[in-house]
Amino acid sequence: ALCGRECQSHVWEMMGRMACPVTDGVSTAGIGLVLKELAEAGHANDTLVIYSSDNGIPFPNGRTNLYQPGLAEPMLVHSPVHRQRWGQVSNAFVSLLDITPTVLDWFGVPYPSYSIFGKDKLVHLTGRSLLPVLEMEQPWQTAFASQSHHEVTMYYPMRALHHLQYRLVHNLHFKMPFPIDQDLYVSPTFQDLLNRTVGGRPTHWVKTLGQYYYRERWELFDTRADPGEIRNLASDPRYRPLLEEMQGQLRKWQWLTHDPWVCAPDGVLEDQGPYKLQPQCLPLYNQL
Repeated sequence: ALCGRECQSHVWEMMGRMACPVTDGVSTAGIGLVLKELAEAGHANDTLVIYSSDNGIPFPNGRTNLYQPGLAEPMLVHSPVHRQRWGQVSNAFVSLLDITPTVLDWFGVPYPSYSIFGKDKLVHLTGRSLLPVLEMEQPWQTAFASQSHHEVTMYYPMRALHHLQYRLVHNLHFKMPFPIDQDLYVSPTFQDLLNRTVGGRPTHWVKTLGQYYYRERWELFDTRADPGEIRNLASDPRYRPLLEEMQGQLRKWQWLTHDPWVCAPDGVLEDQGPYKLQPQCLPLYNQL
């Protein structure tokens, strides 16, 4: 949502309701204090305000997952100078990667022109500035996501691509059980799943605990026809062309972002020595 001053109170009240179940109103009070400080400092009309979160809801399929409940985050932006879209909702695909170029554009700061990690190529921001969305709707229909670990013991690298209504998830360590973080484990929701599973009773969920732990390497979902992401289409021959196209898009993005896991799990990335100028994926012959 992109909102102007006359509807700020409604937006912040809405965001407070979103946050209250988790923070008991702390977020609401904090937002109010920030806006109050901006107004008292005389910057209410020259400040770009961005509200989002670090992950989705802390439930199974949510936080630490690359399914919709794990990726769905609020993204509300208020610009005092882009009045033409105040109070509107955008359907453009955006992500947290877009915050850096947005802030740089807002302040008129040039994008990075240096290299890191000993790479010869210059840094390339893969996010997009959100400022064009504040002017008019953009036809952005693709977004990428990645997760490697949440807690230090929760190593489970995943990469994902959402294009149009389709989501592709690559579970690189699909042979391993999906790890559970400490907060989720002690939650009533997960304890109920555990107790029902141990007792041989139905979980009343779309998945069994075993299905949640052990996943296919590739998961492809039509989120429009299957919003619960229950039916994996990756092995369906009818979706083979789409699967291969999205796999190619995801792999291209991994190369672009210098992803160390670009060759995993059935290959190893060689980008040093004789491979420095032309990095390659070399096979591991691990039967994956």
